[in-house]
Amino acid sequence: MDKSIAAKTYKLGDQSTSDIVICLKNREGRPECFYSHSSILINRSKFFASQLSHPNSSTCIEIFCSEFDYDDHVNLLRLLYLPGELVLESLGSVKSAIGILQTAVALHCEEITQSCIQYLEAVPWEDKEEEQILKAVTKLGPIAMPILARIQPVDLTATKNVFVAAVRFAMSIGGPHTPFGDELKTSAREQVEYMLGEDEETPLVTADHELTSVVRIGLSKICSSFESELSSLLLESELACETAEDKILQTLSDIEWTSNILPKMDLMKDFVSKWIEISAGVLGMVEDKKLDCAMWGLKVKLIEVTSKVLEAVGYGSVILPAPCRVQLLKTWLPYIRKIKPLLDLKGNKEMGFPYKMSEDLCQSIEGAMVALILALPSNDQADILGDWMRTEQPLFPDLSEAFEVWCYRTKSAKRRLVQGLDNVNNATVSL
Repeated sequence: MDKSIAAKTYKLGDQSTSDIVICLKNREGRPECFYSHSSILINRSKFFASQLSHPNSSTCIEIFCSEFDYDDHVNLLRLLYLPGELVLESLGSVKSAIGILQTAVALHCEEITQSCIQYLEAVPWEDKEEEQILKAVTKLGPIAMPILARIQPVDLTATKNVFVAAVRFAMSIGGPHTPFGDELKTSAREQVEYMLGEDEETPLVTADHELTSVVRIGLSKICSSFESELSSLLLESELACETAEDKILQTLSDIEWTSNILPKMDLMKDFVSKWIEISAGVLGMVEDKKLDCAMWGLKVKLIEVTSKVLEAVGYGSVILPAPCRVQLLKTWLPYIRKIKPLLDLKGNKEMGFPYKMSEDLCQSIEGAMVALILALPSNDQADILGDWMRTEQPLFPDLSEAFEVWCYRTKSAKRRLVQGLDNVNNATVSL
C-alpha cells in the first residue's frame, strides 16, 4: 500500500480498523497498547516488516522501552501515520528529534531517520544539546555525516584563514571599519584569545611561521601608525589635537592588546624589542611643550604598556643583553618619575580628574624595576641608582630595595677581593 494512502486511510489507535497491536513495556513492566495497522508498519519500518513476515506472527508485538525512551517510541508510532512530507515539520524540538532518531534507527525506519537527520542538521543547537547529539549520532555511521559536518574539526588551512582575518581586524590593520566595527573588533579580540588559549584540550591554532609572520607585520604596522599619528598631532591645531586624542589612544590600545596575545605565540620578545626601539622617539614627541598639560590619558596608557615590557624583561620572560636593559631603564625611569607626581597633583587639584596610576600599576612597575636593576652589571646599577638618589624627591618608584641589595653586594665583592689578595700574598710569602 502507498505510504501516503495508508496514512490518510488509517489512524493510530483506531481499534475498528486495527489488525495489529503494538505493546510498549517499560522497565516496570507497565504496558501500553496501541492499535495499529500492519500495512503502515510494514511500509515504514523494516523492523516491523521483519516481525510480520513470519507465517505464524502474532497480532501483538511487544517492545521493551526504558523510562527514558518510552515517549520517543510513542512519538515514533505517531509519525509512522503521517505522510512523509509532514514528518520534518512535526519533530518540534532538538530534544525530541534526538530521541526519535535513536528509536527510528533501532526500528529501521529509514524515512523518519532521514527526516530527523535533516532536522538536526538545519536547526540551531545549545551547548547541552550538542553533547546529546554527539552521543546519539556517533554510533550511526555514514548516515550521520550531515550532522557531524557542523562540528567536525576544521582543516588547518580554514582555521588559519579565520584566525588571520580575526587578527587583522582585532589589530585594526584589515582596512576601514564598518559602523559596527567596535563591537566586531571586540568580538574578534575575544575569539583570537580563545583560539590561542590553552585549556584542557588544545589551542585551536598554533603559532607556525605563517601566523607569526602576519602578527609581526601587524605589530610593525600599528607601531608605525602610532608614531605617525603622534608626530602629526604636534602639527595640528588645538581643536584637532582634542579630536585626534581618541584615535591615538585607540592605536595605543591596539598595541596593548597585541602585547597580551604575543606571549601565547612566543613573540613577546618582538614586542619588547619594538617598544624599546620606538621609546625614545615616542617620549620625545610626548614631552613636547605642546602636550605639557594635555593628553593625560595617553601618558598614563604609555606607562601601562611600558609596565608590561618592564615585567617581561625584569622577570626574565624576555632575555635581552645588558645594554638593551640599561637603555630601557634609562629611557623610561626619568619619564615615569616625572609623570607620577604631576598626575597626583592634577588629581588633588581637580575633582574627578580621571587619569592616575593605580596602586597595582605602581607596585608592578617598582617590582619590575628592582628586579631589572639587580640583574644589571654592578657599574650600571650604581649609575642608575645614583641618578635616582640625586632626584629632589625620589618617592616613586621606590628603588630602596635595589639600593640596599647593591650596597650589600658591593661590600661583599670588596671583601672577596681583599680576601683574594691576602691569599695571594700569603702564598707568595710561603714560597
